[in-house]
Amino acid sequence: MGKKRRSKKAALPTPGELRLLQILWRIGEGTVDDIVRASEEDPTPNYKTVQAWLRIMEGKGQVDHRQEGRAFVFWPLLGRGDVHRVSLRHLLTKYFAGSRSDLLMELLSDERITREELHQLESLIRSRRQEQI
Repeated sequence: MGKKRRSKKAALPTPGELRLLQILWRIGEGTVDDIVRASEEDPTPNYKTVQAWLRIMEGKGQVDHRQEGRAFVFWPLLGRGDVHRVSLRHLLTKYFAGSRSDLLMELLSDERITREELHQLESLIRSRRQEQI
């Protein structure tokens, strides 16, 4: 693979960029044509639009490419976890004034939370407490 470039501070991907990242996470890497074909959207995205987005995303450090013959093969530089962290920080700052406890209380007050999810959260909290000791 080519050189790996990462942005110093990952920016929140736009909805279009996120769709392309999700395709790349699923297929690993691919040409513009591969990405268009792997799209589950109806209608499929326009080839030239995907190509332009990938160039923009490359400038932002979200994807990189190498040349194979006449085609460019793209792969993601941001992982799902990177995007989850950036998205959560954005949500926390924008809607909860940076308060993690307010965010967690809102999540816990949701009646759709399952017993299994509650157990996972309890285990995570216990584990974090042990790390603090």
